[in-house]
Parts: sequence; structure tokens; C-alpha cells
Amino acid sequence: MIYIFVLFGSFFAICAILGTRVALKNRNIRKFVHGVKARTEKAKERGLSMKETRIEKPIQKSRTSAVAMQKLRSLLREAEKTNSRGHYTETERILIQALTIAPESLEARAELAKVYLLVDKDAKAEAMYIDLLDDRAEISFYANLGLACYRQKKFTKAYAAYNDALSLDPKSPERAAALGRTCMVLGRFSEAAELLEKASERIVRDTSMLFLLAESYEKMGDMSSAEHTYRRIHTLQPYDQKVKEKLAVMTGV
Repeated sequence: MIYIFVLFGSFFAICAILGTRVALKNRNIRKFVHGVKARTEKAKERGLSMKETRIEKPIQKSRTSAVAMQKLRSLLREAEKTNSRGHYTETERILIQALTIAPESLEARAELAKVYLLVDKDAKAEAMYIDLLDDRAEISFYANLGLACYRQKKFTKAYAAYNDALSLDPKSPERAAALGRTCMVLGRFSEAAELLEKASERIVRDTSMLFLLAESYEKMGDMSSAEHTYRRIHTLQPYDQKVKEKLAVMTGV
């Protein structure tokens, strides 16, 4: 009988212990939940967004880019072929198509700018070269910008662009000649003479440039240098009547 009382006593004791543990656990859970709710309310009061952030699964970007680059290269090759045949309108269309695929393509933009120069769309060429120079300070970009501005009679802008080209390529006679011609238009005869003289040392048979050089010396009043330059032209073009007349006046013959 005693054993029965002991057994039942142990059973009730165990139940009491388990009940107490469950009650404590539930109490802790309720406390944790209330704590979370309280922190959430405080976060909302501080203006923190509690909206769920949806993570988009990335589309196969690398594959798309690879396909786009392949198409771009194909269009650039096609443009090169049509350009070599002198089909500039078709070349322009192809390059514009290329830029719809890759708007930042430096090569496509540079080729289109050159086409605009070839078809005398100088304002468009100017705008494109200004844009290209924002990305890369390249000699040809400055030189072609100078040409686009020169053709539009924007001589001050042409001077600045040609000067930048020459600064990057100081040994080039072509850069010196282009800047010298612009100086002549701007009335900067001394600077023009220096540049054209330098260019003529390398481009020895360009008589149109020598005529400008002779004219620049005349404008400066340096008749000795002008006569010397006309004699250089006479050697290259012995039957040029204008040169003969100039030399006759200068020598008094």
C-alpha cells in the first residue's frame, strides 16, 4: 500500500515539474513576441520601411551582352565594307544601328563622326567629336574637330582644337600646317609663319601651303622671307605665272 502511495506521489510530482516548465516556456515565448512587436513599432516610428524586399532573379545578362557585342562587331565590319565602297549613306545607317545596340561604343561613334565629315555634315561631326573627347583625349578627335569647326567658319574653336592636336603630336607637320592655316584666317601672321615654315620642312612639295607661308611673310612685312618662299615655289612650279609676277615685283625686274 505504501508503494502505491509513493508511486502516485512520484507521478504527481513529475507532472507538476513538467507543467511548471511548460508554463515558463510559454511565458518566455509570449515575452519574446511582445518584445519583437515593441521593437517593430519603434522602428516604424523612426521611419524605417518594413516592406519586404523582393530580390529579382538576374536575367542572363552576360549572355545578352555577348550576343550584343557579336552583333556590334558584325555591324562594324559591314560598315567598313560599305565605307570603302563610298556608300556613305548606307554606312551611316549601319553605324546608327550599331549604336542602338551599344550606345557607348567608342569605335562606332568615331566611325560615324568620320562619315559625317566625309558627307559634309560638319555640325553633326562637331557635336560627335566633342562628345568623344569627353571620353578620350585622342589626337585624331582634336584634329577632326578642328576641321569640322574650320569648315563652319568657327575659326576660334578650330584654332583651339588644332592647337590641342599639335600639343599631343608636336612633331607632326600636318598638325602644324592645319593650325598655321587657321592662324592665317585669324590674322595671327607671325604664328602662322612659324608653323607653316616648320611644316614645310617636312612637306616640301605642298605649294598651296608655301603660298600661304609667302603671304604670311608679306603680311608681316618680311619681304626677304616672302621672296625666298616664292623662289621655292618657282622651283616646284617654274611655269606658274603668279609666282613669276611676284618675283618680278620683289626683285624689281
